[in-house]
Amino acid sequence: MPEPHPPDAGPRTGAASDPAGPVLAAERAHLTESRAALGRMRTHTAGLTATGADRVATEHLKQLLYRRMKALEDDPGVPLFFGRLDYDRHLGAEADETLYIGRRHVTSEAGAEPLVIDWRAGMALPFYQARPGAPMQVRRRRRFGFSHGALTAYEDEDLVRPAPTEPDAGSQILESEIERPRTGPMRDIVATIQPEQDSIVRAELSQSLCVQGAPGTGKTAVGLHRAAYLLYAYREQLGRSGVLVVGPNDSFLSYIADVLPALGEIDATQATVQSLVSEANGVAVRGVDEPAVAVLKGDARMATVLRNAVWSHLGRATEPLVVPRGAYQWRVGGYLADEIVAELVARGVRYESGRAMLAQRLAHQVLLRMEAAGDSPDDRVQAAVARSRPVAAYAAALWPGLTPARLLLRLLSDPDLLARSAEGVLSAEEQASLRPTRPARTAAAARWTLADVVLLDEVADLLTRTPSLGHVILDEAQDLSPMMLRAVGRRASTGSVTVLGDLAQATTPWATRSWAESLGHLGQPDAVIEELVAGFRVPGAVIDFAARLLPRIAPSLTPPHSVRRHRGELDLRRRARTDDALVEAVAAALEREGTVGLVVADADVGRTHRLLTGRDLAHGLLGETAQSFESRLDLVPATLAKGLEFDHVVLLEPAKIVAGEPDEVTGLRRLYVCLTRAVSSLVVVYADPLPDLLAA
Repeated sequence: MPEPHPPDAGPRTGAASDPAGPVLAAERAHLTESRAALGRMRTHTAGLTATGADRVATEHLKQLLYRRMKALEDDPGVPLFFGRLDYDRHLGAEADETLYIGRRHVTSEAGAEPLVIDWRAGMALPFYQARPGAPMQVRRRRRFGFSHGALTAYEDEDLVRPAPTEPDAGSQILESEIERPRTGPMRDIVATIQPEQDSIVRAELSQSLCVQGAPGTGKTAVGLHRAAYLLYAYREQLGRSGVLVVGPNDSFLSYIADVLPALGEIDATQATVQSLVSEANGVAVRGVDEPAVAVLKGDARMATVLRNAVWSHLGRATEPLVVPRGAYQWRVGGYLADEIVAELVARGVRYESGRAMLAQRLAHQVLLRMEAAGDSPDDRVQAAVARSRPVAAYAAALWPGLTPARLLLRLLSDPDLLARSAEGVLSAEEQASLRPTRPARTAAAARWTLADVVLLDEVADLLTRTPSLGHVILDEAQDLSPMMLRAVGRRASTGSVTVLGDLAQATTPWATRSWAESLGHLGQPDAVIEELVAGFRVPGAVIDFAARLLPRIAPSLTPPHSVRRHRGELDLRRRARTDDALVEAVAAALEREGTVGLVVADADVGRTHRLLTGRDLAHGLLGETAQSFESRLDLVPATLAKGLEFDHVVLLEPAKIVAGEPDEVTGLRRLYVCLTRAVSSLVVVYADPLPDLLAA
């Protein structure tokens, strides 16, 4: 291949008179060959027939072929590769070879030579981690520029040269890709992963991580790419145990839904805390708690109250067990039955497991007496005795069956049961606040709140152990209550977690105060805490403006900084009448390339929606249901802005966003979230004075 241009010459486009033209022509030929090879791989897979030894095996093979077909789908608008590494044997490599780095592995027609290697492969690591002075056996790293899937430019970096003594200008292609305007949902960042992000992505499966990430640092993308990496590196293990991604709401899940499939992974499950606990317990959320009540129900002390309530149902024997069998009656003393119950409780078994074991233990005592009398009973006799009516009735009296919904309804409605269960844990005032003013007569008629369903999930786990997954990615974790964290954590009790969040963006009344506290509730106290403060998406002018709030909302955090060359645009527009100014700002943003988000206080959503409609500004309205993000303009309630990004943001009345929360700190945190959704420009339209920290 022809020698590339000098590294400091900037991206080359391959114009007719440009010496880079032959280089680009060769690279484009490789792209064409790679696309043809991917098509052959998919055609070959489509021609395979799933035939197993039985129906179950056949269905399993069909699922494998389906996943393989999805992984081999080609999107002509997305480049098959975005980088290249030139390994050099003089630097310790096994051979001089060129490897192209892309989203999936593509092999030649013969199947021997890789045309593209998966970005997650070990040989791709230098693309993200190598640097001058530490080349990792690579002589040259090449980045490619693309437009609508067509290769348009390339840029080389000489990794053999000495490490620079001063920061260099960086990669123009990398910067252009980071700042490229977007449309639709979130896209992957596989071509732009930075070294500190890559270290998190490639951490061992056994290592639980907590990523404290400022706005624009890519923490959500890092978490999703970590899921993709783990599914690649530990496919057999995670294929059995599973990967779960937990996000804050359905709009957020819709926004990130395309990232993993774009990386060839469709096996990860996505859920919110609400959908997770609702589906697991077969109960829909139909009510809303007052904030103070929700905070109390989410308090970790409720775990002790529920545990006390469950185990308080155990009884004591008041008479011996008598089992008629044939001409004999076999007796087991009540004191022995109490000892069996105490021994099972001491073992720490789940409630339902102990209940099943109790009948077997009682039956065993009967068999011991039968053997002492000269009989020779076997296991079948013990099983029959355990199922007999006298044993079943006796065991049920000592260890009655429970259901989560009935138990929780009774606990919240029965002052005596609540008082016994909460003694020394909750005050009398707190107990009174938990009791509904009009208790439901049955569990089916109850209007369960989200906090209630989380409590139901806790009770269900006390009764029967919740199955554990191999890995859980938890985003916006700072907004979860201790009981919510416990609900997520029990689904990784034998696995690991990647926790993502920002304490400065904590906006719920029950939000965490520290990551150490949250990790304790998750059952992952040994997780490593990483902090990301380099902003790649939010421009400097915007992040510096928003960071003025940090001394009030999160004084312990390191202030973020933007690493982008361009500062972006910040425009503060104070007007006595905001309607015309708002429409003007939105219309101007729509004339530019990229998406536009209009962020308003929740109380202003209806009025703003009518204003946009009346001015013929087509827009989407984000809500709690899943969104397609197909509109160029989205009207975004402030409470749903978290986790989203738009090329251009117009924000209406910061003071109203702050006032929409129960206290000033929470309101300022909500505003911090809303201010940092912009990738290129932010226009703030307001009539009411700005918060003092922003006005300074």
